Amino acid sequence: MWELFQSSLLFSHQQLCYADILSPSQVRARIEVAVLNFLKILNSPNPEITDLPLTSRNSKNTNVYRGLMSDNSHIFLSHSFSKRSMMRENAAKAFVRVWKVMEMCYQILVEEKRVTQRELYYKLLCTSSEYFSSQTQVNRTVQDVVALLHCSRYSLGIMASTRGLIAGRLLLQEPNREVVDCSVCGSSGHPISGDLSMLESLSMKTDARYIIVIEKHAIFQRLVEDCFFNQVPSILITAKGCPDLATRFLLHKITKAFPNLPILALVDWNPAGLSILCTFKYGSIGMGLEAYKYACNVRWLGVRGDDLQLIPEESMAPLKPKDKQIAKSLTSMEILPDDYKEELSLMVQRGQRAEIEALYCHGYDFLGKYLAKKIVQADYI
Repeated sequence: MWELFQSSLLFSHQQLCYADILSPSQVRARIEVAVLNFLKILNSPNPEITDLPLTSRNSKNTNVYRGLMSDNSHIFLSHSFSKRSMMRENAAKAFVRVWKVMEMCYQILVEEKRVTQRELYYKLLCTSSEYFSSQTQVNRTVQDVVALLHCSRYSLGIMASTRGLIAGRLLLQEPNREVVDCSVCGSSGHPISGDLSMLESLSMKTDARYIIVIEKHAIFQRLVEDCFFNQVPSILITAKGCPDLATRFLLHKITKAFPNLPILALVDWNPAGLSILCTFKYGSIGMGLEAYKYACNVRWLGVRGDDLQLIPEESMAPLKPKDKQIAKSLTSMEILPDDYKEELSLMVQRGQRAEIEALYCHGYDFLGKYLAKKIVQADYI
């Protein structure tokens, strides 16, 4: 019975440990097969269905892919399984939540709609409040469904919410739409849509020589306002903190279209900043089977330990407890390069952190000069 449930219902063959991008009709078919096999098992003479085996989404189930012919590396999930059980009291609701979200996604696909996870949460709160009491529960259950059906969130009709912005020497054009010149969008930049289909359809042109990923919105605004992308021909992109799916998707699309452009990251000198860089560079286990999809070969431009001589001691701040937790997590990553680990060790040893804004002690125009010098000297790791 276990073998039937695992192979027929869950699409969990070892060769399918990733999330497919499927059409709505294909996703509906997978949901229908899952439901039919579930009912078949329930109607059997000796129904024994108790668990949903899902691809485990934790660090112990993480593997590392290292490119043989390039510097590209990323993390991916192996074939270890976790379970959602009907027989354990603390897991029974999680078991039901999977089917509730699948039902809702099926309705969304039939109606040809797209929703954000936030919209999905409020809809489920109205229809199934006894099972869903928080956004976190919905987010985790969506990843359970991705692990169950082996299809992407977007394939389920769930649209990426986005905070991302882009600016600089890049022309974007949707089919049958006006060209968007990202160099004349003002200091706010051009907002990145959460519609991945639209992003995929974009045609792009650029004469940039670099792509610069910027951790902070305020720093992005400063560089755009100063037209840094004309000083150093570049494309500037920010997710305003932790990378969202749409921003990573667009960055990945740009790198595929223009593979010779180096991608450089400007982040705070602290474990959180390095964590953001690593998400762009290697992917995120939090994205489950989609962890590796949009990993890009990002290099660390700054702020780094060598730059601390530019920052006054009074501008340094002590590491927070959360910083130390992140540092511990990053240190355990097999994929983290030695020079990144050395930077992390220095942060922990000094017990200090430095923000990009600390460079303003030299004047508001210093940031552009600092970046230009590092880029010209290829001072990135």
